[in-house]
Amino acid sequence: MLEFRTAGFNPYSVKYSPFYDNRLCVAAGANFGLVGNGRLYILSLTANGPVCERYFETQDCLFDTCWSEAHENQVLTAGGDGSIKLFDIALPDAQFPVAQWKEHGREVFSVNWNLGHKNTFLSSSWDGTVKIWDPQGSDMSLSTLPIHSCVYSAQFSPHNPEMITAVSRDSHLRIFDLRTPASASNHLTLAIPIHAPPKRMPGVTMPVAGAMGPTECLTHDWNKYRDTIVATAGVDGAIRVFDIRNPGAGPISVLGGHDYAVKKVAWSPHLSDVLLSASYDMTCRVWTDGSATGVGGAGMGGKELGRMEGHTEFAMGADWCLFGAEGWCATCAWDERVLIWDVREFMRS
Repeated sequence: MLEFRTAGFNPYSVKYSPFYDNRLCVAAGANFGLVGNGRLYILSLTANGPVCERYFETQDCLFDTCWSEAHENQVLTAGGDGSIKLFDIALPDAQFPVAQWKEHGREVFSVNWNLGHKNTFLSSSWDGTVKIWDPQGSDMSLSTLPIHSCVYSAQFSPHNPEMITAVSRDSHLRIFDLRTPASASNHLTLAIPIHAPPKRMPGVTMPVAGAMGPTECLTHDWNKYRDTIVATAGVDGAIRVFDIRNPGAGPISVLGGHDYAVKKVAWSPHLSDVLLSASYDMTCRVWTDGSATGVGGAGMGGKELGRMEGHTEFAMGADWCLFGAEGWCATCAWDERVLIWDVREFMRS
């Protein structure tokens, strides 16, 4: 296991570069993000472990970060002051962003670059909106999708550049299709109540997880291989896997085990049934949703495969390495540490 310390700053998000297997970015804030500056770290993996290639200071906490899909040296950040900043790490003396946008009325909590149309990215905010941007365009957003509830996570589908998903405080997974007319629904095509009870199937017993009722949904992720599968997780500690082709059936798999809220879920880029989670219970866990075995015919064989307990504070971020053998990942937590580890070393036989 490799470790990097973000002394004086508490990380919220870590992301591997889609261009290099030895480069990561980390978004962090002083004083757990309550007050003080933010910092964006650019880390390089060397023979001596991870080192800070450079960092950028911001006036407020950074809640999220992502790499540009169009430019190998550019990184986006989501700020607590409602701003989105674009940094170019190839400019040797630059300490300031090369572009920034401030249209959100409250904290920006997630940013995501479009994998299909690489000239757009989106942001989501506590102001209840998702905004779509062109980094080469004007200072104005291209479009605004109203959610009317605090939006913790939004993403472009990796399979369809015109499809966007968002999860929010009101415990719904919303799906927008930008190809539909901009009617009163503002491209909204589906709203799935995350905590609705699953449809009962003969001979299949759903695990008991998240029995406290509707709670805030904090994170979600698209499956990289199955284009209709989305995982969600949040305050009740349960991970729910949905097939958007049949939203009325409820989750096709419920993964219970975390003691506190799940802050981040991420599907493996190598295996279609495996996902990673980071939780306020200070553990990071790897799971199968059961689809590889087809137990019960609907992925009901989901289970925990292993866990990493190296963090000593809330685990906030997790990401998989796209390169090499499957299993390498990075996690970050409020213990001021970024850990890089191989999930295979923690999986049960």
